[in-house]
Amino acid sequence: MTSPYDIEEIFPGDGVRLPRRQHGNSPQGLTVTLMADYTLSTRAWLPSAAIVALLAEAGVSSTGARATISRLARRGVLEVSKQGRTSSYRLTTAAAHNLASGGRAIASAATGTSTWDQRWTLIAFSLPQEEVTRRRELRGRLRWLGYAPLYDGLWISPHDLTDKLTALLADLAFGAMTVFRARHVDFGATIGREPLDAWDTAAIGRHYDAFIQRWNPLLRDIRGSRITGAEAVRTRTEVMDTYRRLPILDPGLPLDLLPPGWPRMAARDLFTAVYDGLAGPAEDHVRAVAGRFTTDPLTDLRAHTVADLSARVLGTLDPATGSGR
Repeated sequence: MTSPYDIEEIFPGDGVRLPRRQHGNSPQGLTVTLMADYTLSTRAWLPSAAIVALLAEAGVSSTGARATISRLARRGVLEVSKQGRTSSYRLTTAAAHNLASGGRAIASAATGTSTWDQRWTLIAFSLPQEEVTRRRELRGRLRWLGYAPLYDGLWISPHDLTDKLTALLADLAFGAMTVFRARHVDFGATIGREPLDAWDTAAIGRHYDAFIQRWNPLLRDIRGSRITGAEAVRTRTEVMDTYRRLPILDPGLPLDLLPPGWPRMAARDLFTAVYDGLAGPAEDHVRAVAGRFTTDPLTDLRAHTVADLSARVLGTLDPATGSGR
């Protein structure tokens, strides 16, 4: 199974390329998460000095933070506005829409209630061996979309194709590609390979367990309002940056194929409790830091919740301008 940290998170469309996933939390990843958590629904501007100050609280040096901001601007993730010697940044329209789509996917993970029809979607493709870059991009996109390799050129998912996914796959068809919906025929344990073997479910379970062990001890302090200020922002950013990797590892695999007590919902409930429980104090701190560098009103800085994401509140971005309505 490919590690989620080896996947380049390339969101479809608009030429926006978000940061490569690394071990730990990279400065670019932290910056994108920070901007998304407090400015996504409104595309609010943040003074560059405020972004630098917030990243400093997460251990990023001033030089590193400014270099990170510049790189994200060059990648089309951030855009700049200058007033005199003061620079402010916000998410570009394309980045905001892509992040809103990713946010909805993260928030909807583990919430599906429909029963599985026991059919698999199979994508068979063939690319020339010399097309190394295109093969890597196709595989990265397929994994981001929830597919996994049963064999080298045969990728599968337990979910049906949507119109949007069909369009995305058409754009990815660099070479020959064929798509099927089919049931698995069981020949027994000694012949063939089970579709579920495309995922290392034991490893996925360990990722869930590690997430729960890491974040569960914080619940008492969160509920007792003992995590505030910079710590609230750091914690909230880290839990989002950590949890959003889990739906890549486990793209809603049918529960009737998985061991009893599969921890998907427990992890989601814990993520929601931490992320939403720190929304208020984290928003207050981000506004306080930003207020040191601007006299503009900061009402557009908002800490959204998991419910906001799943209810498509972030989908209220105006398609023409990318601004909130």
